[in-house]
Amino acid sequence: MGVGLGMKVIALDPYASPDIAASANVTLVQDLKTLLPLADFLTIHTPLIASTLDLISTEEFKIMKKTAKVLNVARGGVYNEAALLEALDQNLIQGAGLDVFTSEPPAPGSAAESLCRHPKVVATPHLGASTVEAQENVSLDVCAQVLAILTGGVPTSAVNAPLILPEEYRKLQPFVRLVERIGAIYTQLYSGVGGGKFELVYEGELAGISNTRPLFAALVKGLMGSFSEGGGRDVNIVNASLIAKDKGVVINETHTRESLGLVYASLVTLRSANGQVISGYVSGKSIHISRIGRFNASFIPEGTLLVLHNFDEPGKIGGVGGILGRNGVNIRSMSVAALDQDGKERREGERENEALMILGVEGTVSKEVVAELREEEGILAVNVVRL
Repeated sequence: MGVGLGMKVIALDPYASPDIAASANVTLVQDLKTLLPLADFLTIHTPLIASTLDLISTEEFKIMKKTAKVLNVARGGVYNEAALLEALDQNLIQGAGLDVFTSEPPAPGSAAESLCRHPKVVATPHLGASTVEAQENVSLDVCAQVLAILTGGVPTSAVNAPLILPEEYRKLQPFVRLVERIGAIYTQLYSGVGGGKFELVYEGELAGISNTRPLFAALVKGLMGSFSEGGGRDVNIVNASLIAKDKGVVINETHTRESLGLVYASLVTLRSANGQVISGYVSGKSIHISRIGRFNASFIPEGTLLVLHNFDEPGKIGGVGGILGRNGVNIRSMSVAALDQDGKERREGERENEALMILGVEGTVSKEVVAELREEEGILAVNVVRL
């Protein structure tokens, strides 16, 4: 609002992103001592907790401009009312606008009552959220947020979470699903997290989005989902960092803004400290995995997947299909991921015709089925991934 009125807006917020603040023409400062002498209008928007009780009191009023005006539309008690009354009487500041008080309505004989009657104060009742229209709109907003989250969307009004701009929100939605699936695939292919260090790399257009907290949270949810008690459902953008720290997981995010040419507009890559790599991209509303380890892939990560590491030789598909057919498991999709040579030297024991066979299946893939597949000639490893 201040920017729209032509004001220069200076803010103090330990949770705000400097990039988002800069994009909104807001200058962030580090402490109140820096902010207060600069303010012509001071407005505070915090909950009333131990650290914000009497946040602005006598010493703070003394370092403000004598022409300054203050507003309290947050909670009564953020400004010390007795100190505010004294500051107005002693002309330390010029005026105040208040719609919250320590007691509502103000108690007779209190500093709050004196402030309401003061000639330098504009006081209004604290009733903004109590109208029929406000209550109806809040109910609609809550229902819309719950519906969005239950259908895989990103919350746009999460408490204690950084602001997600609408245009960034739209871009992030499919990537949230993708990153969560990448995390789930990693955990199930490489025998769980068990602590470790990861790098999450954003390339192309996605790297230009400043607030990637939802993607960070999606990765933590995917990594934890297959073995945590809550199946990852307890992970959100507010607590994801704490949960990762508690599990001994370190995730560094890297933004690479270089163009990816005509192949992908954006690419997300997860790299682990032990050298494993999983990459993916978004096409329209569909998410795709483009790389698993040493193999170039192309498949949609959904449902139950059988990931077989095998020699790419005649008869392999038929042998695997026969085993699954005899056990009542239907193949609904298939993708072959070839070994990425790209001028690299072959590893010791590595054969040129190694490949991954990635099958989307329906039916029960039991331990017995997996064991039978592993016994098939030319099959090096079998993993079941459930998404």
